[in-house]
Amino acid sequence: MNLLKNFQMNMGILAFLVILSFISVGFAIGQENFWLAGFFFILGFIIMSFGLRLKRKLNA
Repeated sequence: MNLLKNFQMNMGILAFLVILSFISVGFAIGQENFWLAGFFFILGFIIMSFGLRLKRKLNA
C-alpha cells in the first residue's frame, strides 16, 4: 500500500502553513506581542479557509 500515491503537494504546503501560523501565535504570546499573535491567528484562519475552499472546488 503506497501512502504517498494520493498526496497532493499544494494541500500539504497549505496545511504546513496553517500549522506554522498557529505555532507562531504561541511564540508571539510568549514574547508578549499580542498584536502579532492576533495577526498570525487571523492569518491561520485565512489560509485554512482558502485550503478548504480549494478542496471543495477540486472535489466538486
